Amino acid sequence: MRILLVEDDETIVETLSDFLRTEQYLVTAADGQQKALALVAQQEFDLVLLDIALAEGNGYAACRGIKEIRDIPVIFLTASTDEFSVVTGLDLGADDYIGKPFRPRELLSRMKSVLRRCGRANPLIRFGELSIDQSKGQVKRGGEEVFLSALEYRLLLYFASHQGQLVTRNQLLSEIWDMAGEFVNDNTLTVYIKRLREKVEEDPQNPTLIVTVRGMGYRVSSP
Repeated sequence: MRILLVEDDETIVETLSDFLRTEQYLVTAADGQQKALALVAQQEFDLVLLDIALAEGNGYAACRGIKEIRDIPVIFLTASTDEFSVVTGLDLGADDYIGKPFRPRELLSRMKSVLRRCGRANPLIRFGELSIDQSKGQVKRGGEEVFLSALEYRLLLYFASHQGQLVTRNQLLSEIWDMAGEFVNDNTLTVYIKRLREKVEEDPQNPTLIVTVRGMGYRVSSP
């Protein structure tokens, strides 16, 4: 997924770009209205993250211009969450907004929701011999459905979206906390991963999809 980040705060640009790249998004940044419009005219993007208060131009005008060039989903990043600002943004065609300061994973959840709603998210993920249909919450292996608990499914999605990478246990604990809204401790995580392997690995005793890297975490099979 290609993301255009329109923001003139260099710290936010650097931090958010680094975070989104770890989540496998391709990020291009623009610090003003004219540069953003030029990029939209030249390149294809799947989503625009747009700050309302720009040093050059403003987010409202940029949103209108972007929508005139291409039908791209837009999420406003704004420090102004009063009703007038929100309604104005939505009336101009914005698909969602999130107030500053925001938590990166909350923004990521909003992004995925908008992409799904606009038909731009790929609902099907291939992970080894597994087929994960996000639109149905269904996992199949060799054509047979694999039945997972809610937390097992969330863990599998996280691993599948980080194929070819090293995933730490702290990352997993943070993700389960954020997505499930409940506390999962280190010992419980070990139990969930064991159960998940028993359901998705051909040989759970010698896993190939989710491989333990002692002292670090798990190496996820490459696509």
